[in-house]
Amino acid sequence: MTTTLAAVGFAEPWYVQIIKSVVLFLLAVQIVPVVLLAERKLLGRFQNRYGPNRVGPFGMAQPLADIIKLATKEPFQPSTAVGFLYALAPVISLLTALAAFAILPFGDVATIFGQEVGLYGLDVGIGVLYVFAFGAIAFYGLMLGGWASGSKYSFLGAMRAAAQLISYEVAMGLSLLGVLMMAGTLSLTAIVEAQSNMWYIVPQFVGFLIFLTAGFAETNRAPFDLPEADAELVAGYNTEYGGSKFAAYFFAEYVNILVVSGIAVTMFLGGWQLPFVDPPGWVDPFVVLGKIFVFVFLFVWIRATLPRLRYDQLMSFGWKVLLPLATANALVTAIVVVAVG
Repeated sequence: MTTTLAAVGFAEPWYVQIIKSVVLFLLAVQIVPVVLLAERKLLGRFQNRYGPNRVGPFGMAQPLADIIKLATKEPFQPSTAVGFLYALAPVISLLTALAAFAILPFGDVATIFGQEVGLYGLDVGIGVLYVFAFGAIAFYGLMLGGWASGSKYSFLGAMRAAAQLISYEVAMGLSLLGVLMMAGTLSLTAIVEAQSNMWYIVPQFVGFLIFLTAGFAETNRAPFDLPEADAELVAGYNTEYGGSKFAAYFFAEYVNILVVSGIAVTMFLGGWQLPFVDPPGWVDPFVVLGKIFVFVFLFVWIRATLPRLRYDQLMSFGWKVLLPLATANALVTAIVVVAVG
């Protein structure tokens, strides 16, 4: 395990940053099909069926078949759509998701071919605020997609998506305040290092549960998947999208699942650290990915288990339950930190 150098002004050469950007993009592109396949396989088992088992060995080529199908579909655009914004909306969702993915720390600073390299895309001083900033921009991808489609159904879905994101983003942010106060820093790598003696899920278990619940709503996943509820909204903000644009929206959604899982791992589960073990630095990314996939499994499990909430239940739960709990957790943590410190 190497020592974190970001706190003392660690800077990498420009070519290292470019290589890391390409590697992180390729990593996201490779992980999302794996998550898709795992979700369909797990849902099949939860529902007492096989799931994909025809395309490729054990159905492993099914994500590739889905991608080829969507990429080769004839592009379609409603006559009432606002062309440029209609095409821009899924791009905004995709770019913001990848930008948030870049901040996830997969390890500490390691030496690769004689060059010190941080096993993360960025280690910015504002930490999780960076993620929430891009989350706020991603909101425009959904709003523009619904409005620019020229469909009342799509616009209604976009408005409901916006209301949901605003409701749960506040609770999600407050749920992390306790961790930030205990760690005394916004740097994600420094927060991981601060958990060397105890993971923050122990003293911040309430904050962890609030963050996880808000994360389901933030990523539009069941039981909070009303922005894409086909029975109520004819598929919501993406009703008029198909082909590669539709694929871009859902690629962004699955990247956001990885981002929420990665932030939960970083803030509450010690990042690349393991209890009672100090593995070599090259193991760190595999530890983080393993913990992330535990959360991905949880996302699928919840989807297969819980029914969708009504919209009034969703909003009430966000504003009347999660928000007061998150505020109380932050206040109690502040009092304890001041009293102990």
